[in-house]
Amino acid sequence: MPAGRWNLVWMCVLVAVNQLGFGAVVPALPLYAQSFGVSVSAIGLAVGVYGLARFVGSPPAGMLSDRLGRRPTLAIGGVVTAAGNLWCAFATSYPEFILARFVAGAGAGLIVTTGQIVLADITTPETRGRTVSIYQGTFIFAAGIGPFPGGLLSSHFGLTAPFVAYTVAGLMAGLVAWFAVAETRNPAHATLRRHSAGGPSYLAQLNRLRGQIGFVLACFVSLANAVARTGGLFSVVPLLGSLRLGLTITEIGFSLALGSVTGLIAAYPGGMLVDHFGRKAVIAPATVISGLSMLIFCIAPSYAWFIAASIAWGTATSIGGAAPSVYAADSAPPGLNATTISVFRMAGDIGYITGPIILGIISDFFGPVTALILAASLLVLAGGLFAGFAPETFRARR
Repeated sequence: MPAGRWNLVWMCVLVAVNQLGFGAVVPALPLYAQSFGVSVSAIGLAVGVYGLARFVGSPPAGMLSDRLGRRPTLAIGGVVTAAGNLWCAFATSYPEFILARFVAGAGAGLIVTTGQIVLADITTPETRGRTVSIYQGTFIFAAGIGPFPGGLLSSHFGLTAPFVAYTVAGLMAGLVAWFAVAETRNPAHATLRRHSAGGPSYLAQLNRLRGQIGFVLACFVSLANAVARTGGLFSVVPLLGSLRLGLTITEIGFSLALGSVTGLIAAYPGGMLVDHFGRKAVIAPATVISGLSMLIFCIAPSYAWFIAASIAWGTATSIGGAAPSVYAADSAPPGLNATTISVFRMAGDIGYITGPIILGIISDFFGPVTALILAASLLVLAGGLFAGFAPETFRARR
């Protein structure tokens, strides 16, 4: 097997282990935060601070991966993730728990951002869609299936058990990174950065990316997807299913897990579409369909319709979720893979932070249906703007 494919295999193993740990803490997180005797809004802070840490950690991840290399940065991310989650398990107060969550999120930011940088390094435009879709499908599936073993661990061994499990997963991810993932940093670019006084500063790199309308719109699509996923699917949709349809937690969890499975199945075909028809031809319609699937949750009259909405969401976001990452990698100027991907990841992390807060407030004052309609509208707007103004970065020769 070529070296690039082995790297893809090991990166999928690494992200699967790490995201299983991430998903495992999801069921226990609200109850564990509540055990410190805090309010509901404070529980939300325990969720949001993780995304804030990923956001803050994205630029350092890009810089470290350029200076130290991709492999050491991934390994450091695994160790920091493990340390943060172990601290969570043994936290004795709520402020200490929040600080530990921030550390865990910073480690996850190093892994997630550097992982996408590695993919940008090892792919060419002709195969980038399929490669990224395999990685992204593994990422989404592992995170989606993680709550199941996490719930079992919480039930049998207590609320701290998933955090201990994530500690082990973080260490395993670090070991895979150090011993299995090959270094992909271009030595010529690294030498240039060390010795050339005329190399572009980080601010100059950001200004260069800001001038690319397609890249900016791809970041907006990523932000809209993150808002809809963390604020809509993870926060508002379960509430809506419980209030309107009387669904149990098990029924809601099964429905969302089914969406994750269909998303995994659709990931590779979606990558083939991206490589054959071009990035824009997939990103725009998939983003709009993702928005429409949010509306199906709003009008679902039965559990069967709720499941249909989950499948539609999982399929559309799987096909369209990897494509913006591919577009961002296509947009990277020579030698700026790390900066480009870190900025793209930051856009998604902004949605991760703000989505639950904004949609939660709207749901409190105007109802969950209004919140989901807003999330759907944001996705449709992002897809429409991308269709209208983003240039195509690659289309296979016919």
